[in-house]
Amino acid sequence: MAVDSLMVELGTPAPDFALPSVSGGTVSLADFASAPALLVMFLSNHCPYVRRIENGIATVTAEYRDRGLATVAICSNDASTHPDDGPEHLAEQVRRAGFGFDYLVDESQEVARAYRAACTPDFFLYDGQRRLAYRGEFDSARPSNDAPADGASLRGALDAVLAGAPVPEPQYPSLGCGIKWKAGNEPA
Repeated sequence: MAVDSLMVELGTPAPDFALPSVSGGTVSLADFASAPALLVMFLSNHCPYVRRIENGIATVTAEYRDRGLATVAICSNDASTHPDDGPEHLAEQVRRAGFGFDYLVDESQEVARAYRAACTPDFFLYDGQRRLAYRGEFDSARPSNDAPADGASLRGALDAVLAGAPVPEPQYPSLGCGIKWKAGNEPA
């Protein structure tokens, strides 16, 4: 069943995190302190909504990296019930999709709860002060359509944030697979 993102209130500060990367080491929010924009994405390997746009994500984030965008992906799914979302399979996804950013594992699911992530993919774009400027869809591409996975919605938000301007409304929620919560971790 497809789930919409929760559309967290704009201006919300980015919650802190320090998580292991599938490529080794730990990555934290502080590692991106100097970036004028930070994109935090909740992704997974098994979800057809993510798979449909993963190459587009790699393209857009690489293009905007040269303009100052910092990017990080987080997988918060319960790998015991969804083994395709375990670290070794996420590393395969990094190679397959050509991701040029760290992919982190949120085993406790505390970071997903702090960000109020609801689905994969779920996108949170923060400005240089780490205030939420955009939360919503990558573009209109879905597993059920032939729309290009070009990141049109996210690109508009990135252009505005990197120009120091507010992201215009309306912002449309992301749609994807619900986060696979461990028993007792489901948000209230």
